Amino acid sequence: MPDEITLLARARALEDEALAEIHETYYEPIFRYIVFRVSNQQIAEDLTSEVFVRLLSALRDHTAPQNTLRGWLYGVAFRVVNDHHRKQYRREEVKLTDTIASNSHGPLETVAQQMSWREVRAAMSVLTEAQREVIALRFGQEMPIRDVAQLLGKTEGAVKQLQARAIASLARILKEMV
Repeated sequence: MPDEITLLARARALEDEALAEIHETYYEPIFRYIVFRVSNQQIAEDLTSEVFVRLLSALRDHTAPQNTLRGWLYGVAFRVVNDHHRKQYRREEVKLTDTIASNSHGPLETVAQQMSWREVRAAMSVLTEAQREVIALRFGQEMPIRDVAQLLGKTEGAVKQLQARAIASLARILKEMV
């Protein structure tokens, strides 16, 4: 990938190839980050699209990032996910599944897997927002501590501490659930 600043300059000029390159380069990582945070593929696809719509709006309004496209996109993704969670909190939703169980898993394994994901999501909800964010970036996106610190505007030590506390809290909460 060419230099990010050059790519941003081309994107600010609304160059089609630059916009396509940004989408191809960043769509998948942003999607993985969002799906890790919302645990629903369709919603994650919608929210990821919203991130890129906001980028296009920022480019047209001349409010696009000047130096760091990656950090800007993750920052927007963070806000889009928070907006989504805020809206979800206000309305009750019942999850219905209309999928056919695969032959590779029996009903007991499928139920156990769904329960464990439900338990992990419940445990994650107890963490602070900063801890959830660090877990999502470190393990969902496999970002190095240095990049997470830069993205969140924290020191590497603070990120390490948040990660350690989040993992300890998750372990304690999941152990209590068993």
